[in-house]
Amino acid sequence: MLRPHVPVNPLPTGIVTPLVQPTPVADIEPNTPAAPAPVPVVPARTSIQLTPGSALALVAGGGAVVLVVGTVLVSMLLAVAITGVSVAVCAVVLKSLINQERKH
Repeated sequence: MLRPHVPVNPLPTGIVTPLVQPTPVADIEPNTPAAPAPVPVVPARTSIQLTPGSALALVAGGGAVVLVVGTVLVSMLLAVAITGVSVAVCAVVLKSLINQERKH
């Protein structure tokens, strides 16, 4: 009763491709090799030239990114700390209200 029964499908599923007959070797004509293709000339890799102005801009941009990311992280930490303190204050208030109800 609890044994799984897998149905048998007598027909194949999916797309059935017909059998392709290979061409006989006698029908193939030999191909004469053409002249080899010219090899493209790759220019030499140039190094990046940093001028004092571009180096200063790069340093300023990196510093700005560090300041922005630091500000976001500090604000997230501050938000978590404020939430934790407010939950703790709510817990103390609720506890005092419950204790006050028990006394009266």
